Amino acid sequence: MAKIKFAAVSRNYFNMPIWVAQHYKLFKNEGIQLDLELYEPIDEVTERLKDGRVQLAFGVTEHVILDRESGGNLVIIGGNVNKLPFSLIGHKEIKKPEDLRNKVIGVSSLKAGSSSLIMKSLERFGLHYPNDYKIKEVGPILARWEKLQNGEIDAGLQGAPLNYIAMDAGYTALIEPRNHFPDFQFTSLNVDEIWARENSKILHAFMRVFVRAHRLFFENKGRMVNIAIKETGISEKYARKAWREYTEQQIFPIEGYANTAGVQTLIDVSALIREIKHRKGTSAKSYINHEYLDTALTDLRNK
Repeated sequence: MAKIKFAAVSRNYFNMPIWVAQHYKLFKNEGIQLDLELYEPIDEVTERLKDGRVQLAFGVTEHVILDRESGGNLVIIGGNVNKLPFSLIGHKEIKKPEDLRNKVIGVSSLKAGSSSLIMKSLERFGLHYPNDYKIKEVGPILARWEKLQNGEIDAGLQGAPLNYIAMDAGYTALIEPRNHFPDFQFTSLNVDEIWARENSKILHAFMRVFVRAHRLFFENKGRMVNIAIKETGISEKYARKAWREYTEQQIFPIEGYANTAGVQTLIDVSALIREIKHRKGTSAKSYINHEYLDTALTDLRNK
């Protein structure tokens, strides 16, 4: 059995394609032993990918952009969260985005990820960082929800289905970022391109699993609901809501491809917000290599 270590962030819904593959024993069928490692800090996932402690990851796409600009070898080889599944959720007493003035907003990382979205979204309401509000690095979705409830932060992005859970509990949905950024690659399937070239046979096998898992996700609502309940701990009601949003909005890609337009939006937004005026790669295609996915799809068609 070929061994692959795979890193992802926390026990959130983003990881469903990997859980689907595990529950359907797709890795075993391809001769792969996959060890899934989950971490709370999003930066930890990328650091482990960069130094070779893991071989593949569902990581924040902006980390790939920043890594390539600094001379690194990370590359996007597939999609994950291809469109934004978030709502900016505020405390019950916060009724509109302008109420966030002088408040604390929780993000996954100050360097990448949700912080770029927060900054750009709030500009539309006359709020500019750092003069008008504070940003605090508190971790991914589950950590943000906990800290929102205990009052450590005043607002934070919550992804489906936690945004539904929060709204049902009386918290306020202040902004729906997907309305402003219909295409935005938030997380993706990332790899070190040197490892990928040297292990192409294993990677092709993994990508066949990757495609099949995404197809199964869209085809079998009942099984997906059960997997989500088991792996994330959410109730059936919210597992059904999440599946509906992720399929109807195609937040997960049906065939596994990254959203090129979404990567381009990420590049443009993060460059503006973080004042990175001269990027080494200005086109989304500079950061994406779909050849392994293309080969996997050809293999599956020929079977």
